[in-house]
Amino acid sequence: MIAEPKRALVASPAPAARAAEERLRASYDFVEPHEADMIIALGGDGFMLQTLHAMLEARRIVPVFGMNLGTVGFLMNEWRLERLEQRLAAAKPFKVLPLRMTVDTVDGEQFSIPAINEVSLLRETRQTAKLEVHVDSRVVLPELVCDGVLVATPAGSTAYNLSAHGPILPLGSGLMALTPISPFRPRRWRGAILPDATVVRFTVLDPVKRPVSAVGDQREVRDVAAVEVKIDRTTPLILLFDPEHTLDDRIAAEQFIA
Repeated sequence: MIAEPKRALVASPAPAARAAEERLRASYDFVEPHEADMIIALGGDGFMLQTLHAMLEARRIVPVFGMNLGTVGFLMNEWRLERLEQRLAAAKPFKVLPLRMTVDTVDGEQFSIPAINEVSLLRETRQTAKLEVHVDSRVVLPELVCDGVLVATPAGSTAYNLSAHGPILPLGSGLMALTPISPFRPRRWRGAILPDATVVRFTVLDPVKRPVSAVGDQREVRDVAAVEVKIDRTTPLILLFDPEHTLDDRIAAEQFIA
């Protein structure tokens, strides 16, 4: 006889998520996250990212089934109290490979930070950023003058990347998006689509006069000198979706929204 997977329940601080948590705990049994084979997350996309980052920090990765009690809920399933066991048994898994950014600061510090959606470089002051862009150790843009630039995964391509007019990438495409944010020079450059084996490196030109921060999802490092971004294949994440509303379906549908 196959044992039932042990489930943990986590919820965002939002009142709707807390109320849903109470209803679920009254109806089903849950364990602590460190004991679980699966996590159910209640909230929005931001809380889903927090949950995934917490697993990366704990170095204990289990599948996550999210239910939307936030705003957009792109990474989440519909909230329903009923038939939870049946939904989990039928859920379709999707593997998401996070990015890993390695940041060198002006002061000589180094940080290694995961990002599930995107890594963004952003100007810190009224001065535009000036960046040298390397792709696999080759300089492709000697000087990019812009408000910023980002590297996005397929799962994150419909988030900040899409708002910056970057491309939507199908899940499983083996690609990542390199997208400028308000580019000034070269004015006609609109970004690139790169194989996910690519290593992208940004060197900040004149980091004292034109300071730049680097953001991996929700974690920021200020006054950076250089940033390297690549896919981290050592820590794949698993998201679970109802079969009728899967992540690849949502990504495809975004391409036809007017």
